[in-house]
Amino acid sequence: MKFLDECKIYLRSGNGGNGCIAFRREKYVEFGGPNGGDGGKGGDVYVEAVEGLNTLIDYRYRQHYKAGSGVPGAGSNRSGPSGKDAVLKVPVGTQIFEEDKETLLADLTRVGQRVRLLKGGNGGFGNAHFKTSTNQAPRHANPGLPGQEMWVWLRLKLIADAGLVGLPNAGKSSFLAAVSRARPKIADYPFTTLVPNLGVVGVDDAEFVMADIPGLIEGAHEGTGLGTRFLGHVERCRVLLHLVDGTEDDVASSYRTVRNELDAYGDVLGDKIELVGLNKCDALSDEEAAEKAESLAAESGRPVMKLSAVSGDGVVAVLRALRAEIDPVRDEDPAVEETAGSWQPV
Repeated sequence: MKFLDECKIYLRSGNGGNGCIAFRREKYVEFGGPNGGDGGKGGDVYVEAVEGLNTLIDYRYRQHYKAGSGVPGAGSNRSGPSGKDAVLKVPVGTQIFEEDKETLLADLTRVGQRVRLLKGGNGGFGNAHFKTSTNQAPRHANPGLPGQEMWVWLRLKLIADAGLVGLPNAGKSSFLAAVSRARPKIADYPFTTLVPNLGVVGVDDAEFVMADIPGLIEGAHEGTGLGTRFLGHVERCRVLLHLVDGTEDDVASSYRTVRNELDAYGDVLGDKIELVGLNKCDALSDEEAAEKAESLAAESGRPVMKLSAVSGDGVVAVLRALRAEIDPVRDEDPAVEETAGSWQPV
């Protein structure tokens, strides 16, 4: 399945059905009176977060979504049925913006969370509604109200317990493949990973979700290398595992580059819990690994875990350290942001 984390779609709610003008005409019923029914209400447009999705690729091939219109009323006081609602299924973590890409309408962060974006038009009243003591045979009815329409942007920010960050070719995809059943593309060149990947990791009879975020480069917070798109996914991770390539000449500089981008993006990333790992230690001697781990610890101000995703050395210890940080954060799961404007959860 291809990955897509941003798309633009058109939405329209249903029109209301017209009211009916009708009169009762039966033999031996001298004063039958009006009996035109009301029109049905137009369908609403909803967006709902569901399980089992981690991409917006379905919305690349279909960009227009319309709810059903209400059915006009009929004689014998028969009201028309309401139009069918349009319900768009999206992954958890999807944000909905207006056409300007800046005004946030909704942020769906829980499974089953649903918001109504557009309300269908009300149905018109039939002529039976207008009967009075002085006007017992009204010959007019209301038309149905038109539906609403708008263009919106869907933007997905993957929600994961742990996020892998680091420079390109730091071994993030190899680590994810080693600890989960995810099979990201792995190769010996930078920018092998072009889209985020998710995997379920198990350690000591516990599971958590890990996201492999494509490599960040200098200037990512300003959009260089699609950096803001990638940093948006990091925003939803509870804990960060910062992997540094142990074969680099200056591991401290590699750490500093990514750390500066996280801090420049905003406090939401700069304040996240971070674990630091020196990867590819199987390619280093014990003396080199110890020296580079010491240099990295001095730069980061944090303990450094030595590991190798290829040989498996130190991997279990890293997973246990991640789990120890994730469990307390899960218990303090922040409340979901309220939906903005007039679009309210249902």
